[in-house]
Amino acid sequence: MNPSKLSRRELLGSTITAAAFGSAATSRAAGDAPSVPIVGIATFQFAAYSNARLAQELAAEGVQTVQLFLSQTDSNYWRYNGRSDLSDLTPDRCRQVADTYRSAGITIHSLGVYTNLIHPDPSERQANLDYFEAMMQVGAHMGVRMFVTEAGHYYNPAEPAPQVEYHYQEEVWRQMVATGRELAKRAERHDATVLFEPYYRHFFASAKRTRVYLEEVDSPRLRALLDPANLLELNDLNEMFDQLGPWIECLHAKDRKLHVDRGVPAGQGDLDYHQFVRLAAERTPHAPLILEYVGPDNFKQALTHLRSVIAAR
Repeated sequence: MNPSKLSRRELLGSTITAAAFGSAATSRAAGDAPSVPIVGIATFQFAAYSNARLAQELAAEGVQTVQLFLSQTDSNYWRYNGRSDLSDLTPDRCRQVADTYRSAGITIHSLGVYTNLIHPDPSERQANLDYFEAMMQVGAHMGVRMFVTEAGHYYNPAEPAPQVEYHYQEEVWRQMVATGRELAKRAERHDATVLFEPYYRHFFASAKRTRVYLEEVDSPRLRALLDPANLLELNDLNEMFDQLGPWIECLHAKDRKLHVDRGVPAGQGDLDYHQFVRLAAERTPHAPLILEYVGPDNFKQALTHLRSVIAAR
């Protein structure tokens, strides 16, 4: 096939596939065992912990990486679907937080932003884009270049419910494409990558819709984070990886019971974790598995479950 005729997605997919194949071939030639997926933890449910305490406790359990949500007692800036004032988060403080984890042998894979990119008020969207860019600057001081978000959600209880849900409306799609392209420009300025996370009740409601959006925005700065529990109602695991495989840079490892909105820790829902881990190893071997919806009381149980599934594959 003539490479000049390939789409961006085809080129991206073939590049990742070739890299993964080459790595596997090298490993087999050297007689090495298959690589073990990197397992990490999202920090937002450790709000009662300082960064130092959290790093120490995670390191003691052999955790290799974190997705940092700046929700700890000495860096409390986490605001879901909104923004917070980062003015006192100086470059020195950023470096101190990052060094706390790295000195414990833990890398920071990405920062959670999760601001509202879908708000109907242009001034709000602009303010949230500015906040996102400020988080990119925070990440640069920490040595982190990857950022995780959703589109956000919007509902005005003072207005009648629309005939078509807000995040499915035609104008909102066009608005989000424009917002995504602006976000990509800002990411380019900061050498950053933004991962969009699908969730069946929001704008990125399915694996296919997320893939179509990424293709339309058409920027290498925008990629995907796959959380299979978020799509369990609409897609099976094979569909998720078929649609998003070449775009995936990270995986969330939580769980969910079918027909229930609330997510639960890994191993407590209806997700087939053996199939999930197998597909992750085959299709996205470069992407870490980040345990989510876990905190001080249950992260060890979820970690044990995920590691046992990885060991059994």
